[in-house]
Amino acid sequence: MKKPTYPSPFGQPLQHALWLMVCLFLAACSNTRYLQENQSLLVGAKVEINGALSSNEKTDLKNDLSSRSLMLQQPNRKFLGSRIKVWLYNQKNYEKKSNWLWNLMLSERNLEAPVIYDSVKTRESMDRMVAYLNNQGYFYATVQSRQSDHGQKADVTYEVNTGKNFIVRKIIYDIPDTAIAQVVKEGEKLSLLKTDVPYKAANLSSERERLTRLIRDAGYYKFNRDLVVFTVDTLNKSLFVDPLNPFEVMSGVLRADQKPTLDVEVAILPPEDSASDQTKLFYLNKIFVYPDMTLQESNEDSSFHTTTTRNLIIKYHQNIVRPRVLTRAIQLRPGERYSTSNYSNTISRLYDLNLWQFVSLQYKDVKDTVQKLDAYIQLSPRKKQEMSTNFDVTTSNDYAVGSAVSVGYRHFNLNRAANELHITVKGGLELRNQARAGLSLQSQEYGINADYVLPRFMLPFRVRQNYRSTAKTRISAGYNNLRRIDRFNIRTVTGALGYEWNESIYKRWSVKPFNLNYVGVTLVQGFKDTVVSKNPYLQRSFEPAFIGGEAAAFIFSNDDIFHKRQNTYFRAAIEESGAWLEGVNSLLNVLTNKRDDLESAANVNISRFVRLDLDYRHYWNYNRSSVATRAYLGLGLPYGQSDVLPYVRQFTSGGPNSIRAWRLRTLGPGSFRSDTLAQSAIFPDQTGDMRFEGNVEYRFNILRLFGGTMMLKGATFLDFGNIWMLKDDTGRPGAAFKIKNLYNDLAIGTGAGARLDFSYFVIRIDWGIPLKKPYPAEGGKKWFVSEWALGDGRWRRDNVIWNVAIGYPF
Repeated sequence: MKKPTYPSPFGQPLQHALWLMVCLFLAACSNTRYLQENQSLLVGAKVEINGALSSNEKTDLKNDLSSRSLMLQQPNRKFLGSRIKVWLYNQKNYEKKSNWLWNLMLSERNLEAPVIYDSVKTRESMDRMVAYLNNQGYFYATVQSRQSDHGQKADVTYEVNTGKNFIVRKIIYDIPDTAIAQVVKEGEKLSLLKTDVPYKAANLSSERERLTRLIRDAGYYKFNRDLVVFTVDTLNKSLFVDPLNPFEVMSGVLRADQKPTLDVEVAILPPEDSASDQTKLFYLNKIFVYPDMTLQESNEDSSFHTTTTRNLIIKYHQNIVRPRVLTRAIQLRPGERYSTSNYSNTISRLYDLNLWQFVSLQYKDVKDTVQKLDAYIQLSPRKKQEMSTNFDVTTSNDYAVGSAVSVGYRHFNLNRAANELHITVKGGLELRNQARAGLSLQSQEYGINADYVLPRFMLPFRVRQNYRSTAKTRISAGYNNLRRIDRFNIRTVTGALGYEWNESIYKRWSVKPFNLNYVGVTLVQGFKDTVVSKNPYLQRSFEPAFIGGEAAAFIFSNDDIFHKRQNTYFRAAIEESGAWLEGVNSLLNVLTNKRDDLESAANVNISRFVRLDLDYRHYWNYNRSSVATRAYLGLGLPYGQSDVLPYVRQFTSGGPNSIRAWRLRTLGPGSFRSDTLAQSAIFPDQTGDMRFEGNVEYRFNILRLFGGTMMLKGATFLDFGNIWMLKDDTGRPGAAFKIKNLYNDLAIGTGAGARLDFSYFVIRIDWGIPLKKPYPAEGGKKWFVSEWALGDGRWRRDNVIWNVAIGYPF
């Protein structure tokens, strides 16, 4: 009998693309054929550090010296070991390639001219490195270069001898103006200059900017940064043989264990013109606000209407916003000192209201006996209403194809009070690929959610806010219906009252003192009799329930221009259910003389549990690549009369945003095997009380396509984790969490992916494959690498999981 064959899941187009890439890599070796006889292609440039430095200091210094601003010549970048962009450059400029496929690849963004070695640039690089080292406190550092040639390829090594770094011994302040001196003293704890640390000239520049901001924030509107002057005073002057060039001989004089020290003097000079306003305090006079001003208009236009409040003079064409909304957002008050913090906070709060597309705040001098400023706040409105549509598609080989669409409506200025209304309607389908019957409907979901957001705390008492905080009150209501064909139907009605605010630019809080969900469950009789009734855990999970309690979340995120190289995201959330519902239950019991209570009256149980979610992510960002990591821990603890979490609050694992080598909701719990077709036919969704997961993903740019409007990116990843039960489950052996079995229960998967980045959204395709399974595979092994058969089409179809999704997984 002829052995059956199975089509490759990758398809002919992808095979052709792979062959094309192989040809490109092989051809890229010929990049020197177009060089002239006296030219050499620069293929390597590195820095070697010699000096009394730690390994971390040497690594940091090597990275700094390897930057393009110091090392002026650097070899062309490689992709998978080949200089593909140089080869493409040669194909366009020398081979004159031109057809639709070449035109697609030969975009200017995908080309790099070959870097020809230039000895002049090498000498200039050495001079720049020495200057940089001097600025870092290595005053007598030396840099030498070493070149090696291999045919028409050149390699350059920069040998750096740093010697010793100067240490800051003392910081001295010389500030004749006593008022400014007091301002500097009060902010001294935030100074960027520290004693007993290596000297760096960059710290002086940063400290000058900090002092300038600090003094201006105290009311000195016209203070000039040039008035801040630093003097570096070296000590141990007896060691200097040549007073005109002391660093030339210091390295030979200092003992091996001796560190050179210096003092830094910080002086704030009085202005040369005694009548100058540079060191005088400024106060606010009048504050003008233009809520509906176009970019082309002048604030002198006579067509504006005027309304005057206690603090503001409002000039408008149409009355689009209430004055009290502007008063709460604007942090400026007449008679107060000028402050850069109030300036920044006002801009931030006005943008946060989502009413204006552009915000401008300018000051003008007022001629008076005291230095005064008029403030002009010019606001250009945005559209009051908008519609949005989002599509999501997920798939994983033979298991399921899911699609979802959501349509959103937003109104940003209800009742002219910057109150927002958000309404979202969503619907989704999940299809199952059955061998004989083809695609069939597996589940459907639809729902609607509405949020009413007020730009303030809505409380019966006054809450004092930080100037930087932006408070919001959110009232939410929603309905969701999830139907699993031939199994169950879950209806969820939700309502919540919550508060959100920014503690600082990096810290956000969300607190919901009231959160109520009704979960109604209808089980298909056959599913109930054959699956649920035989498993006490599932039976209690699918009971209708009230979920009512409190929730709080804290988020830290520093993804901004100040953290381009590294940034962190952390979220901690806790939810409690049952406490205040238990109080309502007891109150009804008392009022009815113990004849009735909430649970018996509604014939619905109260879910009592505490659920904790911790999500930590860290990103390392480079010029053309990045490394993203995530660690997640989720834990749900039922208490009181509840011994299981309700189904809608349990944890799942696997799928495009989790461990991608397993299909959606098929991993775990523990060492229980649930990813077989037979098991998924009985119960497709595996859930647990606990989830632990870790992910590492390396992301890199490949090519820009269609004139640079789209970037093709690649990724490789490693995922590990699982879900567990906190108690033994008789229907799922091995599901309970035991610390001694943690390693054995971990699922580990790897894979690769491609991303089409359109800037405003990302289409992601990932291929995942198991490395280690939490249950024994064939032959009793948990490590799965020895079972890989990538050349077998049927094996790939059954084991390589294909995921399509919108956006990054984390």
